[in-house]
Amino acid sequence: MFIGMWHKYPNPKCSHVISIDVLDRSVDPKTGIIRTERILGCKQKAPTWIVKLFGGSEDAFVREISFVDPSTQNATITSVNLSLSQFATCFERIQYTPLSSSRTNFHQTAEVQARMAVWRTAADGLERWLVQRFEQNAQLGKSAFTDVLRAMWEERQVQMAHS
Repeated sequence: MFIGMWHKYPNPKCSHVISIDVLDRSVDPKTGIIRTERILGCKQKAPTWIVKLFGGSEDAFVREISFVDPSTQNATITSVNLSLSQFATCFERIQYTPLSSSRTNFHQTAEVQARMAVWRTAADGLERWLVQRFEQNAQLGKSAFTDVLRAMWEERQVQMAHS
């Protein structure tokens, strides 16, 4: 499952993710926990009123940090937007916990917050759009990851059949 996490992108179901840059990957010598930090480049069309009011473009960047514990098989991924973060943030947390040798629990949360108390109406609209976009992308991401895992499982089955 962990190898699949790092192969989730690029993926036709998540075509909004156009680049992935690994900034750092390290292993804690005491715990064995693998920490990976990446920047995801995304291209997403924002509503015209958001672009006019806040500026920006279709290009957006997200910082992702993952922690994988090989001893427990637990993984945690956190991400936060870098683009337009002075106006709003979307903090996402995904946890994968093994239930058995063939099942994994997936838990995902997101906290969206606009930072413009003066323009409450605009802030509310921005939050609504961010939540809607997050929900769409979360479904695409989950489906894409399932496809990656399925392909890896099928490839392994073929390899085992030939050995």
